[in-house]
Amino acid sequence: MSELDALTLARIQFGFTIAFHILFPAFTIGLASWLAVLELRWLQTRDEQFRDLYRFWLKVFAISFGLGVVSGIPMSFQFGTNWSGYADFTGDVLDPLIAYEVVTAFTVEAGFLGVMLFGWSRVGDRLHFLATCMVALGTLISAFWILSANSWMQTPAGYAIEGGRVVPADWLKIIFNPSFPNRFAHMVMAAYLTTALAIAGMSAYMLLRARRGREAPERQRLARTSLSWAMWFVTVFAPVQAFLGDQQGLAVLDQQPTKLAAIEANWETGRGKPLVLFAWPDAQAEVNRYEVAIPKLGSVILTHSLDGRVPGLKDVPRDERPPIWPVFFSFRIMVALGLLMIALGFWSLWLRYRRRLYDSRAFLIACLAMTPAGFLAVLFGWFTAEIGRQPYVVYGLLRTADAASPVSAASVSTSLALFVVTYLFIFGAGTYYLLKILHRGPQPHEATTGGHTAHRPKRPLSAAEDSPSAPSAPQTGS
Repeated sequence: MSELDALTLARIQFGFTIAFHILFPAFTIGLASWLAVLELRWLQTRDEQFRDLYRFWLKVFAISFGLGVVSGIPMSFQFGTNWSGYADFTGDVLDPLIAYEVVTAFTVEAGFLGVMLFGWSRVGDRLHFLATCMVALGTLISAFWILSANSWMQTPAGYAIEGGRVVPADWLKIIFNPSFPNRFAHMVMAAYLTTALAIAGMSAYMLLRARRGREAPERQRLARTSLSWAMWFVTVFAPVQAFLGDQQGLAVLDQQPTKLAAIEANWETGRGKPLVLFAWPDAQAEVNRYEVAIPKLGSVILTHSLDGRVPGLKDVPRDERPPIWPVFFSFRIMVALGLLMIALGFWSLWLRYRRRLYDSRAFLIACLAMTPAGFLAVLFGWFTAEIGRQPYVVYGLLRTADAASPVSAASVSTSLALFVVTYLFIFGAGTYYLLKILHRGPQPHEATTGGHTAHRPKRPLSAAEDSPSAPSAPQTGS
């Protein structure tokens, strides 16, 4: 079999498109809730810094939300073109779950997004806050259905097989399948941490500029507020995410032991297994090269027992094993990023105690460097989960090779090339525009009249919070 046959190319294409797509929902889920918190604080205090921060992050949300929607559309078409076997086998179960997302999440978001983006000057403050909350709720509902569908593919339940297809037998068991609760909590927390680290990085960037005298005092105040809030969240919830990850690991041990064996590059089933910190797994020889391990600690972490039993890859035939090294290294990168998040949070606590949170140059550089950490952790976590269930697309029921469409490698490679060019152009432009907004940063409260900003917007997404009926000339007063 050629390394670039139609199946391999189809997998590359789907992996490429979903890797682009997953970054934007991971960001907007957390960002929508952050906007709700900012607006709530503004309603409680009427402190203009919270509205200034809201306006800035609303622009970022609008662009990210749009890119997320656009990047998700091509995946639906791929099910019919490249993965017709999967669509035919799972359609009776998974199609309704995706439809529930459209009916619930998209309906909520579509109904309130316009009010959230453009309605502050047209509706009351409380109604606008309700719209922000409903959009935040919509992002969580969307995550609920998508994670339910994906988790069912990991741990199918509540189904029967009729005529070579899975059909629903118990919808509650389908929706709340065994791996769903842990995976949903883990993913939502990952989204929130992704947003918090992005906010902290943006704030640190502004404070580093301020050290060179390039930021006004009002903007420094905005940066200090957002950095403090973001780091409180990282400090408290990065350890919570580690606990959720531990619970997910226990679930994988029970539900997908082969995946766990690949994650740990564990070849022989046994008790009191070591924790492999580093190795180069050799799938052909079924050994680990250059292994660095801590005795017994693997069983302690994986089973919560010093003498716990850990499954090995040799328990299953070679054709039932996932690719070892991508799963092994992706998991360790994700864990390393999580540990760095925890360390950053505790560092911020120490600096708060010493009243130097905003003054430590080393800490601000660390926050800036950690800006992409959440996105990377989401990506590598997804690699671990999805590659780890191979060779199945529906674990134990449908092999990936049987899910592919009978199409030629040439047609898939052509569509893949078109996807790459199109995505690089569209998302390159979108990301460039997004980075320009981030570089500009939040602006202090501008001159307003009657609570409305004092200029006419030129671009809807970049001025989503501005009043379309405001006068064009700046005025004094607030």
